[in-house]
Amino acid sequence: MPDSPGLSAARIVVVGPASWNHLIELDHLPRPEPHMVFANRSVHTVGGTSAGKALNLAQLREGSELHALIADDQDGRRVRDALAAAGVTLHAHASSRTERHINLMTPHGERLSIYVDTPSAAGRNTLHAVETALRGADVAVIDLSDLGLTLLERRDCADWRANVWIDLHDYDGVSAYHDPFVTAADVVFMNDDKTNDPWDLMSSCLRRGPRLAVCTRGAEGAIALNASGDRYEVHAEPAVVVDTNGAGDAFMAGFLHASLSGADIAASLRQGATQATIALGSLHLHPLVDRVLG
Repeated sequence: MPDSPGLSAARIVVVGPASWNHLIELDHLPRPEPHMVFANRSVHTVGGTSAGKALNLAQLREGSELHALIADDQDGRRVRDALAAAGVTLHAHASSRTERHINLMTPHGERLSIYVDTPSAAGRNTLHAVETALRGADVAVIDLSDLGLTLLERRDCADWRANVWIDLHDYDGVSAYHDPFVTAADVVFMNDDKTNDPWDLMSSCLRRGPRLAVCTRGAEGAIALNASGDRYEVHAEPAVVVDTNGAGDAFMAGFLHASLSGADIAASLRQGATQATIALGSLHLHPLVDRVLG
């Protein structure tokens, strides 16, 4: 992987959501009509795509830190305490609300996320603090959020030059919201939930600037395409699936860790697939949280 520092020297700054979530597993997602269903299980836990990446990077012993908007309220204290106990270096920035979701899940990986609360806008002090951290970073993992969008829009005047890794999640190739993230990225990740042709989706991203695109495909594994047109593919690793929440974040963290260690794209895909099994085997985003929340 080009342009990446060695593992011992790399500093990773992750910016984006950390939330307090209520995960409810159902046999099937609800039908759009009045009816009653029974939950298979219900778990209150740390959520947020950036928290998931930070937990996996902490387990992999990366030099990483997480910057998130978290309020000084009961849910915010739960998030901060759980992440700190799991070994994440967390910088919690002021918000009037802590992000909260209710996620309806099925054993087949289907999910409906209900955003109960979202953070308030980042203030001037928060932007200054995060941009100061980014100026000292080798890799910036900027997740989809209003904070992430603002940081990318201010990137030139804020004068930070870290390699930008972006997780586009269920990108469809046409969403205007995603455009600034795609064009700012050096590396993009996505899943194939909203495309019938992931190779074409990745190619369309690369035409706008990134040097590498990676697409996770659930039980079918993952694929990657670089700017030279080289294609790569890896099978999913066997796993006992307890919960699918956070598997994509774990995959990206494993890929990043391998890349910074000097692995090529094929080996990085294999490390990502292996790391994903760790999240799949946990009720929480990562077993590090299991030890804290049970």
